[in-house]
Formats: sequence, C-alpha cells, structure tokens
Amino acid sequence: MVNHDIKNLSLAQDGKRRIQWADNDMPVLQEIRSRFEKEQPLKGKKMSACLHVTAETANLARTLQAGGADLVLVASNPLSTQDDVAASLVADYGISVFAVNGEDTKTYYEHINAALEHNPIKPRQHPLDCAPEPLYKSPHAPPPF
Repeated sequence: MVNHDIKNLSLAQDGKRRIQWADNDMPVLQEIRSRFEKEQPLKGKKMSACLHVTAETANLARTLQAGGADLVLVASNPLSTQDDVAASLVADYGISVFAVNGEDTKTYYEHINAALEHNPIKPRQHPLDCAPEPLYKSPHAPPPF
C-alpha cells in the first residue's frame, strides 16, 4: 500500500464509482491517458500535486500516473476534499494521497510537507505564488524552495 493519510479506506468503492462517472465526461483526458500509458513520457519523474481532491482531479492524477509519474497528491483546499475519492485513489489506483475533508491547519501543512518531502521535480514557479498571503506567512508553512 502506498503512503497516505486519508479519512477511511473503506470509502474507496463509492469513490471509484464517482471517479469513473466523472471520467465518462472527460474524453480528452481519456485520450491523453491512453497515449501516456503507451509512451510513458513521465517515467521516473517524481511529481507532487496540490489540488482539490475531487473526482475530476482524480482523473488528472490517474493520467499523470499512467504516464509513468511517481505521484503524491495533497489537498489544496481541505473543505473540497472528497474523502471517498481520496480513498479510491489510494486503494484502487495506488496513488499516494494526503487529504482529509475538514483537516485542521496543522494537518494541512503536514500534508503539504509530505508533498515536498517526496522530492518532486522542481516547479517552474514557487508553489505558493498563487496562495493567499496568510497561507505562506503562517508559522506552519513549509520553507520556500
């Protein structure tokens, strides 16, 4: 089992149904995923993504993984995290997820640090460039690159 911190793995079945339902309306991403499975353009690349953990972004995560990426997914907004989707990504797709709906500030930053500790390929811009000022001035904020 991959590293993770989610609410409950027993929610995975419902999450998988939700992910598959969303995937039905994402034909372009399906095509990219199919191509990525063959070409493996991200093979050997460590990636960390800080996104809303929803059925839609789960399909993006699946696509990155299909391309060969070693992926860690963390929640950008704990209030939008779909716990069943997070569980399915871990249990059904083998993606490391650190996200719990309603997680407290301390846990949020522990999850952000898990993404950074994964040692992903370096971003083109600082990961907190788009974050509100109170976020990156918090005493729990990770150190800048």
